[in-house]
Amino acid sequence: MNATSVLSGANLPSAGVDAQELVAFVLDVPRTRLHSVTGLTLSQVERLETLLKRRAGHEPLQHITGRAPFRYVELAVGPGVFVPRPETEMLVDLGLAAVAGLDAPVVVDLCSGSGAIARSVAHERSTARVYAVERDDAALGWLRRNSEGTSITVVPGDATDPDILCAVDGTVDLVLCNPPYVPDGTPVPPEVAAHDPAVAVFGGTDGLDVIRGIAARAAGLLRAGGTLALEHDETHAAGVVDLLRAGCRFDRIVTHTDLVGRPRFATAVRLGD
Repeated sequence: MNATSVLSGANLPSAGVDAQELVAFVLDVPRTRLHSVTGLTLSQVERLETLLKRRAGHEPLQHITGRAPFRYVELAVGPGVFVPRPETEMLVDLGLAAVAGLDAPVVVDLCSGSGAIARSVAHERSTARVYAVERDDAALGWLRRNSEGTSITVVPGDATDPDILCAVDGTVDLVLCNPPYVPDGTPVPPEVAAHDPAVAVFGGTDGLDVIRGIAARAAGLLRAGGTLALEHDETHAAGVVDLLRAGCRFDRIVTHTDLVGRPRFATAVRLGD
């Protein structure tokens, strides 16, 4: 059996890598150690065939293995939570750079989902005080699981609610957010359509509904000089800049590109009132 051929036949663009990940998962070894494997037992082959069939049916690889690597941590993921994407790792880079000179930054992750952003910040900045806000019950279960044993404070609630985390208004150094931003009705890959929760993907007719609320809430949370960093659709670069500029509460608004040059992120600094 050629695992890569099975997945290539299902038109999966990452067939080779996915096949290796599934073989490594069945063998319970890192993918980097597959070169030392001499063969699979009959039971391992049968299990691999089952997993390959699931992946060929466009079930996300991360749902099959139950784990998603993100920066320097590994997250538990599954049905009901958005699977973190590699490009979002750059959002964490932007945020960490903004608070690099602070000893104990206060950081809020809005629309936290699995907690990928919050976990990464807590892991890489052990002195940070990190809050993770999520409203969806299914996602909250995964967020709580991924926050166990960390310093993250999980906050159930709508990230755009003016009262959410109001106790820390005006004291936050960094707000990070990967909100739902795909315009309603936009075609998405089968893995997204069938498995990622729509509430974590789609952001209204123009895709900016949640971002509008996030901008307002971030302005309330941030201290003067604090930073907002958020991810957005590649078609939203100008719209997000205009949105952040319109309220006259942010300055130094900058668009940042992802690894393939698409405008994917925006950062802005909170002005004083």
